[in-house]
Amino acid sequence: MTETDFILSNFETSKASNGSVTWKTPSNIALVKYWGKQEPQLPENTSISFTLDACFTLTTLEYKLKNRQSELVSGSHNEMLKQVQHDVNSFNFEIYFEEEKKDDFKPKIQKFFERIVQYVPFLKAYDFVIKSRNSFPHSSGIASSASGMSALALCVMSLEKELNPSISEEYFNKKASFLARLGSGSACRSIEGELIVWGNHPKIEGSSNLFGVKFPYKVHENFKNYHDTILLVDEGEKQVSSTVGHQLMYNHPFAQQRFQQANDNISKISEVLENGNLKKFVEIVESEALSLHAMMMTSNPYFILMKPNTLKIINKIWAYRAVTKSNICFTLDAGANVHVLFPEAEKENVNNFIINELIQFCQENHYICDRIGLGAKRLSNI
Repeated sequence: MTETDFILSNFETSKASNGSVTWKTPSNIALVKYWGKQEPQLPENTSISFTLDACFTLTTLEYKLKNRQSELVSGSHNEMLKQVQHDVNSFNFEIYFEEEKKDDFKPKIQKFFERIVQYVPFLKAYDFVIKSRNSFPHSSGIASSASGMSALALCVMSLEKELNPSISEEYFNKKASFLARLGSGSACRSIEGELIVWGNHPKIEGSSNLFGVKFPYKVHENFKNYHDTILLVDEGEKQVSSTVGHQLMYNHPFAQQRFQQANDNISKISEVLENGNLKKFVEIVESEALSLHAMMMTSNPYFILMKPNTLKIINKIWAYRAVTKSNICFTLDAGANVHVLFPEAEKENVNNFIINELIQFCQENHYICDRIGLGAKRLSNI
């Protein structure tokens, strides 16, 4: 598919004058990392992620047709764009996060709407109220932008479905992923589950830079119900945003080698997911986590998102694995928190280890028990 396949060409706003829609959308944790992009939000390398379950964003989009509805009742895509493109500020929305009005979130949503309006031109025909909350700390290294922007994209697609009921579920999900990507790259991996690939790769059938796709091959039983316990080392906001971090890859001296490493690891981890080799899985996933942070530490300007307790946890995991021969491993997102990954068969032993040895390094002993999830869910309006 190409970008033009996602342009809504004909619709009638009279089919949906006002209403609301709610989506519960998970975060995700990349096993092979995406770090570095081209415009518009296209990845420099392929990534693959576990969709999570307990870490989610809940977003309600309330919509009401503007008073100009008599002018905007229906039309082709081109006609609609001519009617609204003269005013780039004609998006009208309010946003609430954790029940508080958040005007400081508006520029990001404004930019998102500007990026996607050519594909969903009905946006300027409505007044919106966006109400959102997370099940986890915002901006702390759990992919809040991934779950947040994918939730909003799904709400927008539900409105499109009202205006154009003929679209299929497959098209709905692909376009939701496509739109979410334009808000936050990794958001395109939060629409479905359990394993999602983003970025065109010769070894992954159907893969695309435009949207995430389900890992298309059989997955070994070893990776069913895989666990991810997230140790909240630092619940504060990161000192360097992921957006800035991605930009620093443009002139990074090791960028091309990193992109090649990631694409090679996609081939390797694809084989591992099929053959069930947990030792090789551990090796790839931990190497990817450390490579991601190595890029941060060697950029210009350089920065470190890990904290001393991040390193203490990593060393504890390595020591435990050396003694027990466990298949426990860690990965890191762009932050200080540690994702502890382990198979279902080891959950009792590893959970005991986490409680007895690791949570002491968490901020106020906070941690989240999560596991692989099945993707986003539309909820009854609340």
